[in-house]
Amino acid sequence: MLSSHNKIPKPDGVIIGFDFGLRRIGVAIGQTITQTATPEAIVNSKDGKPDWEHITKLFEQWQPTAIVVGLPMRLDGTEQALTQPARKFGQRLSGRYNRPVFYIEEQLSSIEAENRGLKQKHIDDHAAQILLENWLQSL
Repeated sequence: MLSSHNKIPKPDGVIIGFDFGLRRIGVAIGQTITQTATPEAIVNSKDGKPDWEHITKLFEQWQPTAIVVGLPMRLDGTEQALTQPARKFGQRLSGRYNRPVFYIEEQLSSIEAENRGLKQKHIDDHAAQILLENWLQSL
């Protein structure tokens, strides 16, 4: 399920994607033309408060046209404990950086990243890559 706050046209260009977590937030950068994404960074979060300075630097570096946030869902499609905090994070990103936010339901992107043979400390940005590529390919 894809959704955004407003009915806006699909974005073009560079898209930044986030795999939200309370301790770590994976970040990937994608491109609408190639519909591909690459892992970019892991942003630390303390007590659910992201390192906004790090996120701001990523926005300054990449100048994305839109934001994609993975919404963690249960396998049956219902919300789980992290769904609302992830949605709130997306709203904060939109407010801070004045870009449209799109959400994509995600289940198991971190497990898929682990299955690619990645070490635990490197899975968050790869999970962001997986969810961003899924979103780009659904356009």
